Amino acid sequence: MSKLNITARILLWGLLCGMIQSFLPAMAQDNATRHGTWVWKSSSVLEAPQGADRLLRFCQSEGINEVYVSAASHGDASIESRLVLLIALLHRSNIRVEALLSSTDADEAGEHREKLLDHVREIVQFNRRHPSGGFDGIHLDIEPQQRPENKGPGNLRFLPGLVDAYRAVRAQAERARLTVNADIQNKLLKGDLAERKMLLSSLPRFTLMLYELSSPNDGDTTERKMEKLRAASQRFLSMAYEGLNDPNLAKMLIALRTPDYGGLLPQMLKALDDASRANPHYQGWARHSYNDVLEAGQ
Repeated sequence: MSKLNITARILLWGLLCGMIQSFLPAMAQDNATRHGTWVWKSSSVLEAPQGADRLLRFCQSEGINEVYVSAASHGDASIESRLVLLIALLHRSNIRVEALLSSTDADEAGEHREKLLDHVREIVQFNRRHPSGGFDGIHLDIEPQQRPENKGPGNLRFLPGLVDAYRAVRAQAERARLTVNADIQNKLLKGDLAERKMLLSSLPRFTLMLYELSSPNDGDTTERKMEKLRAASQRFLSMAYEGLNDPNLAKMLIALRTPDYGGLLPQMLKALDDASRANPHYQGWARHSYNDVLEAGQ
């Protein structure tokens, strides 16, 4: 074998090793347990005195390792500048940042879906302008179930269009090395086998909004609230993946909200982790939302 061939093989092996090493952190991060929170009206949050620092301290105190930030800047350079500084601040503490995009009608092909995809393209352009500190992913809050024609138990007529929207976003995001996560209501997990397979194969991750199990004034003890949460989380995780054996199906986070538990929310989130972490489909929790904490003056 000539020296030229040996040199070429060494260079090729080095290149392959470098590529593998570059993907390992992303793979590990993708399988890590996630603890997230939403930040709505981010421009107002960040305009407040020490707004970014307060958010960071909250994440550190509550064990949060990813944040979903409403990302529309509307071309305002000052908002974009604050987002850049926030992302850099959170990244220094190993906290992921996802761009939060919302819609009630992106399940419909045409102008509504294109509007959402335009927002995705804006995030991709944002990252190109800030290659050392852009968003880590896209977080979708698409809610066709809010429209009157889609309300009612078992009404999943919007699901095919919603899945098409997810796939369209995923195609753009993954080309730009962005992850995609989407909020879903529990009735999407009550579909038949084909519907659930269609949903869970469309994205790598979903966040189930597990709301209204309890309320601060329902008279239940803390232990009773925990029991209800454990039972519901296990029921919906089982329901989602029943009959599905594809190893590439989406992972699931479970979201709880402040109005359901008040000051007990951190205890409920810990109980959720304790009850569900052994489930291979469970990837963590999310709390809705940081804005509730601000409104409470905490």
